[in-house]
Amino acid sequence: PYSGTFLAFADYSRAAIRLGALMGVRVVHVMTHDSIGLGEDGPTHQPIEQVASLRAMPNLLVFRPADAVETAECWKLALAAKTTPSVMCLSRQKVPPVRSGAGDLAAKGAYEVSAANGEAQVSLFAAGSEVSIAVAAQALLQADGIATRVVSAPCWELFEAQPAGYQAEVIGGAGVRVAVEAGVRQGWDRFIGSDGAFVGMSGFGASAPYERLYKEFGITAEAVAAAAKAKL
Repeated sequence: PYSGTFLAFADYSRAAIRLGALMGVRVVHVMTHDSIGLGEDGPTHQPIEQVASLRAMPNLLVFRPADAVETAECWKLALAAKTTPSVMCLSRQKVPPVRSGAGDLAAKGAYEVSAANGEAQVSLFAAGSEVSIAVAAQALLQADGIATRVVSAPCWELFEAQPAGYQAEVIGGAGVRVAVEAGVRQGWDRFIGSDGAFVGMSGFGASAPYERLYKEFGITAEAVAAAAKAKL
């Protein structure tokens, strides 16, 4: 079985989602319009804290794929999770592809989607539609001679199930870590540490075209690059 609604309305169905997680029922909840990228419908319809809240629930796989390739991989994983419900957090706005090949990389929850052009000085972490922003920020930083890698983290629960060695490899040893997501910071410290930089939301959204909202709230490649440089 599956359900479908806007992600901002996940709170209305939270009791049912939680009961399914408790019972170990394979249900796929497809929740779209997953950020301020929703645009003109405004803050009542723009999820800010919902992804973090869902990630806090035990026995629930929360997928936030970056593009069509990751979406297909995450859908396959959701169908294969026989005793765990899943939430598919999908964007309203179009997003550029960050992957062109197969490989079921999303199965490990997080992975390096774009390597540095040398020993990484900066690691950028992102999920969903913000992965493409991180990749654009990587290009800006490397143009300035700062070796930067990008990690896509579509499913934290699957990442936490990986061996410690793999987790350490993905997090890496770069001195600067920056996460970007169009939501609250809660949970990202597992990747960036308490001293890492976060580019995202700290309040509710607004009504405007999504391109303007991302710029007004400072969730841009330029802002991510600036946050990384400030930590160097």
